[in-house]
Amino acid sequence: MRFKVFGAGSIGNHLSHAARTLSWHVDICDVDEDALERTQNSIYPERYGAWDESIGLYHSDEAPSGGYDIIAIGTPPDVHLPIALEAIDERPKAILIEKPICGPDLAHLSEFSEAAKTAGIKVFVGYDHVVGEASEKVTDLINAQAGQTAVTIDVEFREHWGGIFGAHPWLDGPHDSYLGFYKRGGGASGEHSHAINLWQHFAHSVGAGRITEISAQMDFVRDDKVDYDRICLMQVVTESGLIGRIVQDVVTNPPRKWARIQMEDGFIEWQCGIKPGFDAVTSAFSGADADQLMIEKTRPDDFIRELKHIQEHLDSEQPSPISLQRGADTMAVVKAAHESATNKATVKVDY
Repeated sequence: MRFKVFGAGSIGNHLSHAARTLSWHVDICDVDEDALERTQNSIYPERYGAWDESIGLYHSDEAPSGGYDIIAIGTPPDVHLPIALEAIDERPKAILIEKPICGPDLAHLSEFSEAAKTAGIKVFVGYDHVVGEASEKVTDLINAQAGQTAVTIDVEFREHWGGIFGAHPWLDGPHDSYLGFYKRGGGASGEHSHAINLWQHFAHSVGAGRITEISAQMDFVRDDKVDYDRICLMQVVTESGLIGRIVQDVVTNPPRKWARIQMEDGFIEWQCGIKPGFDAVTSAFSGADADQLMIEKTRPDDFIRELKHIQEHLDSEQPSPISLQRGADTMAVVKAAHESATNKATVKVDY
């Protein structure tokens, strides 16, 4: 497999290491020579033990074009789709775009979707939690309780973004990147949109359909340097009438990444990082004691599993939970959440 990554930041390094773990050929390109130097001399060797000399490093203007099986876009969200549109011309089998796929204005999304469909290129969006082992165990439990109806779903991604800046020491704070600007795909609504996506994934798993209505409240930080939501609270309703809650923030420490599916006669809980190196799935039905499954996992495992999933789906007609459509649905909810918070009203989600 030949794999090219646009963006030599944290995600670009994670994806490159995952691809090399799978013995793929990897090239990384970036518009910033300093970013390429950081990748080779600090980020990659400090994370993974040593720099991999087989990885090609290129300024974007000089990067090889064509002949790649998968092209990944790991740049800031506001330039994801312009780069992805250009990547279509290289005719890869698939394009992987890091989350969120774009900003809440959904700029270029329809254009890109049509272009990828016309070219016959599969597109995936990097909401890797839904293809993780823990999420798959939750889906298995849902399927095993097929006779039960889900009553409500709650998902929280509460995490102070100090960890993000710890992984990006070259940034001085949210003002120094897209993170401090919700219109660029930053803030709690964009950066932690894993929660919306996971809620949608579990809602599909229980047969509740897509989110149709949302009522949101947001707490903004606005000054002469930044404009972002630090807390995003959402109440949602699906096509079938299932109601639930989604919470995303960039202020909670220690972090809490958690989901609960309340069934008629039991529950299923998902928790990321319940303790260092482990996710957990806890469930109980019909009055029985709760059963907890501990799942050993490292951060690099998330990306290795994601790339394996994409490889398996290159020639498959099976729908993927990280498809372009699912990623676009998530952004439709983000857009509606901002409209709701601004207008202080419940709004319909426009897909």
